[in-house]
Amino acid sequence: MLLKWLDARAATEAGVALADDVYLQSAAAGAGRKDSGARPQGQDLQKFLQKFLPRADQVTRPLKLNFFKRAKLANSFKWRLLEKGIEKELADELTQALVMRLMGVATTLGAAAPSRGPGNKARARDSAALHASAGERLAAGAFAEAREGYQQLVNLDPRDWKARNGLGAALAQLGRYEEAEAELRRAIGIRPAAPEPHYNLAGVLQSTGRFHESELPLRRALKLSPANVDARVSLAGSCVLLGRVSEARGLYEQALRTSPRDTRAIVGLGQIASLEGHFAQAEAAFRRALEIDPHAPYAWAALAFQRRMTPDDADWLKHAEQVAGGGLRAIDEAPLRFAIGKYYDDVGEYPQAFRSFQRANELEKLRAPPYDRAARTRLVDDLIRVYTPEVLAAARAGAEDSARPVLVVGMPRSGTSLVEQIIASHPAAHGAGELDFWPMAAHRYAGELRRGPLPETARRKLAQEYLKVLAGHSAGALRVVDKAPVNADHLGLIHSALPNARIINLRRDPIDTCLSCYFHQFPFSHNFKMDLADLAHHHREHERLVAHWRAILPAGVFLDVPYEELTANQEPWTRRILDFIGLPWDERCLAFERTERAVTTASAWQVRQKMYRSSVERWRHYEKFIGPLRGLSGTGT
Repeated sequence: MLLKWLDARAATEAGVALADDVYLQSAAAGAGRKDSGARPQGQDLQKFLQKFLPRADQVTRPLKLNFFKRAKLANSFKWRLLEKGIEKELADELTQALVMRLMGVATTLGAAAPSRGPGNKARARDSAALHASAGERLAAGAFAEAREGYQQLVNLDPRDWKARNGLGAALAQLGRYEEAEAELRRAIGIRPAAPEPHYNLAGVLQSTGRFHESELPLRRALKLSPANVDARVSLAGSCVLLGRVSEARGLYEQALRTSPRDTRAIVGLGQIASLEGHFAQAEAAFRRALEIDPHAPYAWAALAFQRRMTPDDADWLKHAEQVAGGGLRAIDEAPLRFAIGKYYDDVGEYPQAFRSFQRANELEKLRAPPYDRAARTRLVDDLIRVYTPEVLAAARAGAEDSARPVLVVGMPRSGTSLVEQIIASHPAAHGAGELDFWPMAAHRYAGELRRGPLPETARRKLAQEYLKVLAGHSAGALRVVDKAPVNADHLGLIHSALPNARIINLRRDPIDTCLSCYFHQFPFSHNFKMDLADLAHHHREHERLVAHWRAILPAGVFLDVPYEELTANQEPWTRRILDFIGLPWDERCLAFERTERAVTTASAWQVRQKMYRSSVERWRHYEKFIGPLRGLSGTGT
């Protein structure tokens, strides 16, 4: 019976046929198509509808349409109109008029009075059934089918906030984040007091690396639903990535007071302990979570990153592979596959390691937006065109003169965390982690920055705001390190606002760098690292842009640090780095692994170890797998 209720082939065909009729009408009238330069308005549109709606009645009356079939008919009608070149605005209006007609609503464009009686109850039942069907598909991981169901509901009732919330959630799972964000913001606009769209919007922002922006919707979700443990744990995760570890700890502890057996909060506290270098404490937290839920993938994954794994950890591998093969969602399986890859890499079983990393990245690609090579090349072209030596020289005249900021940049996994840890070990310096200030500023002024440098007033305001951010991390340090690798894209903007800021660029063997990126999990904003060919392209464009900065920035503010030389000649390079940023020598910088501070990056374990060289030419273990990376130079140049 249900299959018959859902069999909408005839309705779909009817929608296509009606759209074809509309197209023929518009062709006869010479209006309504993208190439016509005109569309029906006012009385002309009413006349258009007077011809179209009786035809719709004629086609649809014999079909005995239920709610689901009406939705399918309307959906196929709209998309056929768009395929035929009908303007989107007109297609939307006609679809809405058709939906209202099918639902028994008196249609006068711009005003509608719903019919009363038993039909409304039937429509409500049908709507509830379609909501239930879409929700079940979303929960089961059938995201494309869920998206279609929610889209049909939205087509039938554009003010159905629950449908828009579900549509946003399904689109996010499909990696269509821009569309997801738009739908969730519409849901919030319709029902601001509903916590669910705020929570889901925060998830989209986190997935795209916009952790700072995710804070507001999470706090709104908590205000609307104070007992929402999911929102509290999610907010704690954002705080960790924003470097506010103490605040994150408090949020996790609050969540556990409400829900003492919440494994995500327990794992969150373990991850904070790990970031602070307390690896035994972290491991104890992860094992406590596994006592509560022996199948928690994030707890099994976290265990692998607390130390170097050995063959004695075979029992961990057995359990991890069982959980990973247990039908997990991609979002849950991916971190576990990265962890399994690390195990195999640690014990020297490199083919198995690469296969695990490859599987992890393929799972990540299912939800990440595709990397756009052409867009990346255009961005680099624009930055090189905009920022010339003459432009930067002119900008320096009215800029802030602070020498407090130290920008540590480079490709991810090139040694930026190591250099930050070295500098942060100096008593006159502070490591602020990966700040998102300049990426957000570049996003805010994206259009202007690709046409030319910002006006002096805007640059000065940015400089002053940034210095306040640094002061918030440390009020007394002479130097504060911002080690966001992505700042390599924004050095023109940064130097034009703060010409005395020191810039340290890390250079590492490109194949080692790219493989290390491939072997680690990052936010989906790092979508270039999920495919070796994309990685090779991104690295080349990165080097092309950095070569431009190197050529036009004054020698006194830009320093290249080769990772391989730093690890081979620790003291000379440490002295050179400190001299470059204007700090006196301090022996503590050689014992950086002893410095107690939270390191909120993928290198949290590595920077707690003494200087080592085992990662130099690591790529040779994977030589037969590196494929597209072979074209990159192996010299770090």
